[in-house]
Amino acid sequence: MKFTRSLSIVAIIIMCSFPATAEESVDTVLTLGEVSVTGIKQTLDIKSLPVASTVVGEDELQKLNIVTMKGVSEVAPNFYIPDYGSRMTSSIYVRGIGARIDQPVIGLNVDNVPYLNKDNYDFDLVDIERIEMLRGPQSTLYGRNTMGGLVNIYTLSPMKFQGIRATAEYGTANTMRAAVSYYHKLTPRLGMSYGVCYTHSDGYFTNRYNGEKCDKENQGSLRWKTVWRASDRLTMENVASVQISRQGGYPYESLESGQIAYNDTCFYRRTGVNDGLTFRWRLDDAVISSISSFQYIDDNMTLDQDFLPESYFTLTQARREWALTQDFVGKGNVGDYSWLGGVFGFFKHTNMNAPVTFKETGIEELILKHLNAHSSHPTAWDDDSFLLQSRFINDVWGVALYHQSGYRAGAWDFALGLRIDIEHTSLRYHSQCNTSFTIQGIEDGQIPANINDRGKLHKTFVELLPKFTATYNIESLPGSNVYLSVARGYKAGGFNTQMFSDVLQQRLMRIMGLSQSYDIAQIISYKPESSWNYEIGAHLSDAGGKLSGQVALFYINCRDQQLTMFPDGNTTGRIMTNAGKTRSYGAELTVKYQPLEQLGLTASYGYTDARFREFHNGINDYSGKYIPYVPHNTMFIGATYTCQVAASLLKRVTVDLNCRGVGEIMWDEANSVKQPFYMLPGASVKLDFSKISLTLWGENLTDTKYNTFYFVSIGNAFLQRGKPLRIGATFRIQI
Repeated sequence: MKFTRSLSIVAIIIMCSFPATAEESVDTVLTLGEVSVTGIKQTLDIKSLPVASTVVGEDELQKLNIVTMKGVSEVAPNFYIPDYGSRMTSSIYVRGIGARIDQPVIGLNVDNVPYLNKDNYDFDLVDIERIEMLRGPQSTLYGRNTMGGLVNIYTLSPMKFQGIRATAEYGTANTMRAAVSYYHKLTPRLGMSYGVCYTHSDGYFTNRYNGEKCDKENQGSLRWKTVWRASDRLTMENVASVQISRQGGYPYESLESGQIAYNDTCFYRRTGVNDGLTFRWRLDDAVISSISSFQYIDDNMTLDQDFLPESYFTLTQARREWALTQDFVGKGNVGDYSWLGGVFGFFKHTNMNAPVTFKETGIEELILKHLNAHSSHPTAWDDDSFLLQSRFINDVWGVALYHQSGYRAGAWDFALGLRIDIEHTSLRYHSQCNTSFTIQGIEDGQIPANINDRGKLHKTFVELLPKFTATYNIESLPGSNVYLSVARGYKAGGFNTQMFSDVLQQRLMRIMGLSQSYDIAQIISYKPESSWNYEIGAHLSDAGGKLSGQVALFYINCRDQQLTMFPDGNTTGRIMTNAGKTRSYGAELTVKYQPLEQLGLTASYGYTDARFREFHNGINDYSGKYIPYVPHNTMFIGATYTCQVAASLLKRVTVDLNCRGVGEIMWDEANSVKQPFYMLPGASVKLDFSKISLTLWGENLTDTKYNTFYFVSIGNAFLQRGKPLRIGATFRIQI
């Protein structure tokens, strides 16, 4: 409570330190087509902001069957979220930056509430009103882990709609989704909505070892939203949700055999609880907002980590995590001067248990085979399996102070912002192993291998995150502008908890006289990633509103880019490491054209050239090589034709044709393996009646064969295939 009160006092001091008048509205309602929502940290309509952005409204979300953030992949240029593993693996790549584990490069806000852990990014949402994707660093206003951009998701408000909305869907692989939501007003100023959603799939990929589908899934969620307009000046909004996911996942295919075949269980289970409370207080000359949240994750990832039919080893990562966030924001203006400032603080506590179980084949191939090759006396393990036990407690807290000033000079808008971000992370670990082996042919040949390591590591990071923008508004074309942006991005550092199994393995090998142990402080931690983003772009539209477009050119210098790698040799874990220097440049183009009232056309294209400038991993020099997992091209094209029908029941028919394209993608630092460019066509036909609609849809209509993931573990290469041809029908009712 003392911490919160202190933040409140500092926030009020910041807000009151800037004069303001009531000459202009200090709050901004963003209006795009059907959607009207209020952006707390946005001072202008998003089309007027000096940032590359993509907005997907409710109609387009339904046409593309998008219910989660992953669905926006490729729709926004240079924005790619590969669909692999499980709902835990929300790897995001934007403009040449991204990582598979730990900290994301993209922030996620749902109804203005930030989500701290990317492992909780992938969930289905009911009644999404709008998704907007801002590309380029948003770190000055939003802080850690937004160096690639920000995704804002807004859901329907009970103050805008009252009634019942229901959805029922069925498709390939016995995939079903059902959702019901109820919106009502208790009073003219108080509204509530309640929603429930359930999703099931039998899965698309078969484990040939047991003949069962390995990626089956069941997911359910509850959501309760309250909006209270206490007065004309004060508004409160609270959104509480519970999400439960149970899935198999991890359909990794051996490149050598061409089959998914592993003998131990793989699954991912997650229960998430989130509550976000937002207050907005409108004064005569300013708006002060408070955004508070509580987030809880209880999840379990269990893997047959060798992904082979033999019994090498398994991994379990069971985690309980809770987090608190608090953001105080104020904004206002005085004539041509505008300001926005605030204070943000968070605390996150993670308790994780991550045991690795070595089994019979793993003991023989990864330990005894190497030991006996260097010994004149054969060695045998005393048990068929043994446990490498690792437990962690990771506490992270941070506080930030940020401000942005803007000034309008005729057709020009200038903005200068700065954020001071302080973050502290600590890791307490307890690693254990109790086993033994016997050296045959000598007396007292049984040797215990008992390890019991405890320790604590901690790091503190202080970052300054400036941003400057200049925008020229083209007065002859309303809504059109040209902008220049220079900004620093930042992604937090942390600890490689998944490497502790390797640390234990190497400690064990040293007991046997085969290897040296890792330096824990060096191998376990990784540094923050930072970048400078230089961008010029334009938002353009014709006077008639039929043609609009965006274009952006960017250049990014990145230092200490975080890369996920599998260490060389017979290792069991992954490691986050820092590349020395990388750079990326590219272009983005989005065009929307409506030649007829019934016909709408859209196209977007993104190009990225991302390479290592300096990166030597101690064995190889990868300077000049492409950064892995980053697509060089992304593409989306779509055409929608709507026909009004005079029939008494059927009101409208909408036909949508679309195609996504991605590639090429390098799968390793040496650029020796790659995924070529591929395209995924889709289509839908929507029949609208008075209160109901029926949509027939298809995805990957050409049944294109492509890969979404590739990796090498203990010398074996694996990949995951993309989802095949899928068709289905979606029924919606609104009363």
